Amino acid sequence: MQVASTRKVSEKESRRRAKACDRGVAIADPMGLRQRLRRWYARARRDLPWRRSRDPYGVWVSEVMLQQTQVERVKDFYARFMRRFPTVHDLAAAREADVLKHWEGLGYYRRARQLHAAAKAVVADHGGVFPRSVEGLRGLPGIGRYTAGAIASIAFDVPAPIVEANSRRVLARVADHGDPVGGAGDEPIWTIAEALVPRRGAGVFNQALMDLGAMICTPDRPLCSRCPLGRDCGALAAGRVDEIPVVAAPKKAKHLRETAVVNRRGNRVLVVQRRADEWWEGLWDFPREPARASGRRIGQVAYTVTHHRIECRIVERRTETAQTGGRWVAIASLGRLAMTSPGRRIASLLASREEEHVRR
Repeated sequence: MQVASTRKVSEKESRRRAKACDRGVAIADPMGLRQRLRRWYARARRDLPWRRSRDPYGVWVSEVMLQQTQVERVKDFYARFMRRFPTVHDLAAAREADVLKHWEGLGYYRRARQLHAAAKAVVADHGGVFPRSVEGLRGLPGIGRYTAGAIASIAFDVPAPIVEANSRRVLARVADHGDPVGGAGDEPIWTIAEALVPRRGAGVFNQALMDLGAMICTPDRPLCSRCPLGRDCGALAAGRVDEIPVVAAPKKAKHLRETAVVNRRGNRVLVVQRRADEWWEGLWDFPREPARASGRRIGQVAYTVTHHRIECRIVERRTETAQTGGRWVAIASLGRLAMTSPGRRIASLLASREEEHVRR
């Protein structure tokens, strides 16, 4: 690591640095690192819609959406969601089906349900005002350590650390942390983050860490020559940037086959709601049967859920028989339902076939 700066530091900063060293965090110049990162962020920060306000509601919605989802993809979803639910009161008062419909396409629908439940808790238990502390925020449904730290620091400037994919990578490389990360392996990274987060300007610092990881300190081919923290980076000094962070090998995908059945009655089709023990709980989809189920084949879709890759035949049957929990819906009206990802694709296929039939 770089030799420590001779710049005088405050007594509080000295205590923080000593505490970090006691925990095995070897950062030579924390104050200089923060300053270099802030200067870079001031000129290079991403212009993201949720950064135009420090409203905790908007910060929270964006952070939940950004879990497991790329930034560019979230932008349009965020704008649409905030137009429909501009305040926490609007979200709390909404029907779950409406919330799920406006979440449609983002996946991981459990996030939407927890968002809805937390909005209700903010309104019912906190008078519509978000808790300002990390502890208070973590008491809300679906808000964990990272999300609480992000909201507290960005909205309220609480000196709370964060660790997510981008900041984890930056911090691991700066500290030349060669142990595996992820899960319990992130604890040392949290210690580093806690040692570095400033007492003032924590939100800017945390967002700068995330932007640096997204724009410069990338997983592959990081732009080290353009990095404001090059002099601070232990991995760069050791020639180990490409080796850090150490992550576990991804789980091997499990391949499955199934058949989606389009039961037709005139221009109506049967859809069913996914059960609590199934993927996409509460969303509408077409019934599933074993891969060799009978019917006139009309197409195929492939999709991925967690570590499963599914090949799904689509067959069509004419029938008058309903199923428990099923609903007969006009093909033209399927778009009004909150549907699973493969369900939307099947509905789109049916709509295209109907249009072709009309043209003929």
